[in-house]
Amino acid sequence: MSEIIRVLIADDHTVVRQGIRIMLEPKHDFKVVGEAINGIEAVELCKILEPDIMILDLVMPVMDGLETIRIITKANLRTEILVLTSFSEEDKVISALKAGAKGFILKDSSPNELIDAIRHVQKGELWLSPEVIYRVLSVLIHPDIKSTAEIDLTSREIEVLKLVSKGSTNREIATTLSISEGTVRFHMNHILAKLNLSNRTQAALYALRIGLSTLDNSN
Repeated sequence: MSEIIRVLIADDHTVVRQGIRIMLEPKHDFKVVGEAINGIEAVELCKILEPDIMILDLVMPVMDGLETIRIITKANLRTEILVLTSFSEEDKVISALKAGAKGFILKDSSPNELIDAIRHVQKGELWLSPEVIYRVLSVLIHPDIKSTAEIDLTSREIEVLKLVSKGSTNREIATTLSISEGTVRFHMNHILAKLNLSNRTQAALYALRIGLSTLDNSN
């Protein structure tokens, strides 16, 4: 019989906690032992329940996830921490790693991805979803890349950029947006100039970096 992995879920959103519980409960080697709605509750439940894994949101009331990680690590509790993250929280990933987190998974990951992440982290292995790896490396290599809001791309330019990141040609973009190919080229030139980029490939990578696109082309 497989060893039971005891899981604590720490997130202030009820729907997120329920969603994770639904993903895990059908698996015979997982047991959700508790739920916390803020960092203070998470720390206290870790001390009482001694879960193997805590799935932790970084953004919570009362005490945030980063401080929660620091306290649990300093207390030498046996719980390994898997962080739920989003593209908007990429700047916190490195800080959370330094604080003692062992894994990061996107909030919209599939059940199989979540289960794989838990099993790796439970073994003491570092686990990062591919999108998180890419974006963290991008921050380290290109820390000066700005968001679309900072660069002031128009809504149409953002639409074009997103389609470029999906590999669409100018003709396909024109059809999708009901504009001419010439207009697509016009927008593309403006995008490259505003972002100080040289080509479509760099633009596509930029879109991934800021969360306009993901490695999953179905989105």
